[in-house]
Amino acid sequence: MAAKRVLITGAAGFLGSHLCDRFIKEGFHVIGMDNLITGDLRNIEHLFKLEQFEFYHHDVSKFIHVPGELHYILHFASPASPIDYLKIPIQTLKVGALGTHNCLGLAKAKNARMLVASTSEVYGDPLVHPQTEDYWGNVNPVGPRGVYDESKRFMESITMAYHTFHQLETRIVRIFNTYGPRMRLNDGRALPAFIGQALRGEDLTVFGDGSQTRSFCYVDDLVDGIYRLLMSDYAYPVNIGNPDEISLKEFAEEIIKLTGTAQQIVYKPLPTDDPRQRKPDITRARTLLGWEPKVSRSEGVRITYEYFKSLPHEELYKQPKEFKSIH
Repeated sequence: MAAKRVLITGAAGFLGSHLCDRFIKEGFHVIGMDNLITGDLRNIEHLFKLEQFEFYHHDVSKFIHVPGELHYILHFASPASPIDYLKIPIQTLKVGALGTHNCLGLAKAKNARMLVASTSEVYGDPLVHPQTEDYWGNVNPVGPRGVYDESKRFMESITMAYHTFHQLETRIVRIFNTYGPRMRLNDGRALPAFIGQALRGEDLTVFGDGSQTRSFCYVDDLVDGIYRLLMSDYAYPVNIGNPDEISLKEFAEEIIKLTGTAQQIVYKPLPTDDPRQRKPDITRARTLLGWEPKVSRSEGVRITYEYFKSLPHEELYKQPKEFKSIH
């Protein structure tokens, strides 16, 4: 019997590349698609020699054509770090809106089940804690982060519209802070930023007073939750993340301890619309999918630290990517 075929957009990104690995392991034929604006081919180069993997260098916000049968589509194409989406705001909106529309059209044409990668950012700076899927959020649509938050909120809306109007099989995952190997050191997120600073011997930068919280989920746990959701029969949003909440100040202290370096923590002003707290309520994932995170933060951060330590020296000092004018 021929292997089932799955299209993964954003395949060369951090999460997309780990999803490619998981679906290959599960016996699927994987078609990766990425325009490489923020993705990196090195994340998937180990897959190019496999017969059950193929790669399309393509921007999903333009028309998508994939020949042959398609059973599943996972739409993970999007800038996902504030550094990126503040530099390419229009591209961020387009991949969430036009890209999702194109993927849904393809799913309808192929009669494929589609899962979209939404985010805890749909909750904005939440007034409810922890965040359940029934919470509608507190988002500033015209603030600098609005391009990401609203593109994901629109993505959820159009996905649900295709589900109710066209009876398309759809799934929506709301992803909370995730970390692990293949994250970019310079992508502006707390964990790689702290580890990068520690490895370079710099002081660790905490924004605000460091009392804002995050909940960090190890990538293997997240991928397992996504896989289970795709294979379930539940069409409404599901939070996937780790409810083990920590303040950024405590987290910076943990990194200093882990790396055995003697840096100080320095404090800088809080960016606009930076969420004060993040903690998923994962009751729905536990109940429907039998899923909960298994990898402890100490174990996951240790593996991630070893990965960053193994990178070539120049990676440590690489500046964030400059984008040419992208519309």
